[in-house]
Amino acid sequence: MTGLTAHPTSTLADRALTLLAAGPAEAAVIARDVMGLAAAPPAVAARLAVALLGSDPRVRQLGDGRWALAGGAQGSPLLEACTFAVVDVETTGMRAAGDDRVTDIAVVLVQGDRTELVYESLINPGCAIAPQITALTGIDDAMVAGAPTFDMAADAILAALAGRVFVAHNVRFDWSFVDAELRRNRGLALEGPRLCTVRLSRRLVRGLTSHSLDQVTAHFNLDNGARHRAAGDALVTAEILRRLLALAMEQGANTLDDLERILVPRRGRV
Repeated sequence: MTGLTAHPTSTLADRALTLLAAGPAEAAVIARDVMGLAAAPPAVAARLAVALLGSDPRVRQLGDGRWALAGGAQGSPLLEACTFAVVDVETTGMRAAGDDRVTDIAVVLVQGDRTELVYESLINPGCAIAPQITALTGIDDAMVAGAPTFDMAADAILAALAGRVFVAHNVRFDWSFVDAELRRNRGLALEGPRLCTVRLSRRLVRGLTSHSLDQVTAHFNLDNGARHRAAGDALVTAEILRRLLALAMEQGANTLDDLERILVPRRGRV
């Protein structure tokens, strides 16, 4: 299990993992043996190591500054070592591979006790927004007229997602739109772990008639002041994720693979 990537990518991270499989390494060693920068000053090597490995859930930095594989990283990363990128998109419709486009996107990072909105933007879809979509989201053509296109926003979005676990409430929908936009604008395809809070709530939260975002939000007594806007929905989904992860850990889940096992339907259960 690895952090999220968009391909094609370099193999530097893989080379770093191979190096660290032999044991912890200093930043200078990573710069020399992975990047071929034998003469990099210590401060530069340290920054390069953070840029390469800082968001990778398979790797952690030790107290003495060296880098090492996280516990369980040779198989599945520990949940406490993962950074989750909680994503929400608003769109012009439901057809990611068709004519519909993203109009609003937000990314919230969840890692340990940290929850941070790291990216939020309206997106100019390059097409008219239907009245029924405006009625649902409040986003109209005038609001997005001066917003960046997805191509203009792609670098910042990729930076927010790289090395993280992609999370959304109904992840198939949000993943499909981000992936389709990246394929269309950059010729890149998302690859990596993804986690659906709808599916996870179905396994961990009993007694709900629905596991819609509104129902799960109400179950956990959370407030969403900006429903059907990307930032509002992503922030509340991030809080839902934190509570679901706590429930999963109570059931003995320690790694991403443990979460996958929870999500596997059991015979006689839905």
